[in-house]
Amino acid sequence: MTTTDGPTEPVEQHDQVPDEIRWTLLDRGELVDVYWEHVAPAMREYGLDPDTERPTHEWLSANGFRGLIYALREHHDRTFGEFWAEDLDLTERDAGFDWGTSHDQTVELLEAYIDSRAERGDLSQSSANTFRYRLGRYVQTYCSVNDTEDLLTPVARDSDVPAYEATDAAWEAFDTLDAELAPRTMRRLHEAVDDWYAHLVRRKRAAVNPVSGLDDEYRWSRRSDNASGDRVNPALDASHVRALYEHAQTSTERLLVVALCAWGLRSGEVAALHRSQLVLDPPETEVPYVAFEERKNGPGQVSILYGREVASDRVAELSERDRWNGYLFPSDRAGSGHRTRQTILSWFDTLADQAGLPETIEGKKPIPQMGRRFWYDAYSATQEAILSDVSDIAAEQGSASAEVVLQDYLSPTRRRHLRRQYMRERLSDAFEGDPA
Repeated sequence: MTTTDGPTEPVEQHDQVPDEIRWTLLDRGELVDVYWEHVAPAMREYGLDPDTERPTHEWLSANGFRGLIYALREHHDRTFGEFWAEDLDLTERDAGFDWGTSHDQTVELLEAYIDSRAERGDLSQSSANTFRYRLGRYVQTYCSVNDTEDLLTPVARDSDVPAYEATDAAWEAFDTLDAELAPRTMRRLHEAVDDWYAHLVRRKRAAVNPVSGLDDEYRWSRRSDNASGDRVNPALDASHVRALYEHAQTSTERLLVVALCAWGLRSGEVAALHRSQLVLDPPETEVPYVAFEERKNGPGQVSILYGREVASDRVAELSERDRWNGYLFPSDRAGSGHRTRQTILSWFDTLADQAGLPETIEGKKPIPQMGRRFWYDAYSATQEAILSDVSDIAAEQGSASAEVVLQDYLSPTRRRHLRRQYMRERLSDAFEGDPA
């Protein structure tokens, strides 16, 4: 596959992108629909194959699709290349595949597995490339969340790492992936990873398959996708969040609810929170935030628009201990020094029961990921409210699109201020029932 590198003049036959497309309000599944309904036909008219050739930013901008690039970057933390590869599943591949790790033995056994399958007639070249991509996605995520490039030592036959720790590390990677990918995609990715680990066990290179039976836990086979292929992931609503927070009696429970629902963190990120990540007293022009050296898309930070006092109280309480390792959910028994994702799941389950949350939400048992989904829904509603307010400015400027005014006439600083203001009010309403 190749990216387009020719002229970028607009296609005359397809020079009208519908004005009603409000890019920033679309989820990734809806953006996939827009790609096939509008971008793909424009590419065909230009002489490009939308299934095998990735359009450049220049081509997209020249042909009226700049809003797609902006929405992916600003609202989905995604490049167009990532969208094209992961959401459209139109991956560019080449002979020099980047596994995302420099650990020689890990790379060697990944390639040996692919070669073994191919030599036995199990995989065509295109299927081999697909397996590389799925395994590579897992490897890169595993390395990021576990801060190691070595996937073999934890599962090796002579390893000193307990089997449960090897399993926790693999689950941490799948928890991160599951928050982003559709069930169908996760099911296929798990099949590839499960088969690789099983291959290592059969070849006596590993003692344990840490992802065996994982589908029974995540239930990808029984979870449905929506029409666009995006995952159907129910969210807590404001009443659920308020009930959880009202029944949180300890600093541990209060921080748990805040980190999941007000900060939108993943379960594994909550479990591993450290004092050094909290910037609670930033410069006056900034807001408190949680810093991450490594996250799915690299270093980053999550704004603390609600719950600063909760975090501060937790730090103060733990600081009074004779020995504290800095983790906000410390553990004296775990080698990592902090609680595991499974503990966060257990705590959430107990608190949800005490708070009287429904046994199911849209047919599914309440889980921490629903708190993260609440955060995303609140953010989307915030953006919609901003666009509604900006529409008056758009009308005065003679513009048919509030989104154009928001992007082109409001500075990034002003846009950020508005998002924070609206989001802070929405979170305050959810946690307290009365906007601050």
